[in-house]
Amino acid sequence: MDSVISDLDVLDRQLAHALQIDGRAPFSRIAAAVGSSDRTVARRYHRLRSAGALRVVALPEGRSLGFVDWCVRIQCTPDASVAIATALAERDDTSWVGLASGGTEITCITRARAGSAQGSMLLSKLPRTPRITAVTAHCMLRAVAGTAGWPGRTAALDERQIAQLSRPPVAPPARDVALTAADHRLFAVLATDGRAAVRDLTAATGWSESTVRRRIDELHAAGVLYFDVDVEPRLYGFTHEAVLWLTVAPAELGAVAEALAGHTEVAFAAAVTGPSNMMVCVVARDADALYDYLATRIGALPGVRAAETMPVTRHIKRSGRLLVPPATADGRPRGTGTPGGGR
Repeated sequence: MDSVISDLDVLDRQLAHALQIDGRAPFSRIAAAVGSSDRTVARRYHRLRSAGALRVVALPEGRSLGFVDWCVRIQCTPDASVAIATALAERDDTSWVGLASGGTEITCITRARAGSAQGSMLLSKLPRTPRITAVTAHCMLRAVAGTAGWPGRTAALDERQIAQLSRPPVAPPARDVALTAADHRLFAVLATDGRAAVRDLTAATGWSESTVRRRIDELHAAGVLYFDVDVEPRLYGFTHEAVLWLTVAPAELGAVAEALAGHTEVAFAAAVTGPSNMMVCVVARDADALYDYLATRIGALPGVRAAETMPVTRHIKRSGRLLVPPATADGRPRGTGTPGGGR
């Protein structure tokens, strides 16, 4: 990230919020909503994106396409964590690859075909090495918070501005969407840049510009394609991220899920399989704020029997495709490959 961007001002935050509402909204529509000029909004966006501070991605919604997501936890020795996490990040079937607990644990989300007897294919690709000391996989049953973006970045616009930027409702297709090879090429470009120019999308798909625009609208209306915005929370003044693994009494899962959905500290939460049956990604301003959240918000939830807190120390990959191979521990970029360096 460009060191000159130390935080986001009001216009930056409004822009990030606007893009969460509509990832492909024209700069002119955003400018009209926030009371700025087209040129200023476009310049802000390109500055933030070129610095790696903000990125819009458009991604396929796995559940609607017959996939399930798994959260994989990999305990390893600290000297191996960066290399293993980097190799995981380079895979197209992973997202949210991060180092936690001082580099002794890696977490990532991976996708598998629903009903597959093998579950996540990622597990069979992990190297057999004593540097990996334990692996657990949790099937994500239901997302319960954060599906519309972290609340910390969706508080910059008022209701009038949100209504002005929101697309008119589009009726979903009358039948299930059948994906083509061209759709998958479309997905590949949008996973790198959700605001890719229409000419780039026509080149990738072979479609006309009108077909590209219509197909994106169809896929979005059908719930097959969604937009997300990657922004570093520290640019909003939030310096601490953590993953909480909650053990919740089954009868209280609904109540806990409802409560988490109302917590501004929660970036994402999902009910998962395993002894810890709720995964919660939390963003806090500092260590004291994280303590207060655990003690006063999580501690007050009925049915929470235990809570494991894993501080996230570094993100190797967030959502979307990896743009540049992350550096190894010595700062040199890696080539591509499967975990452990194999092809």
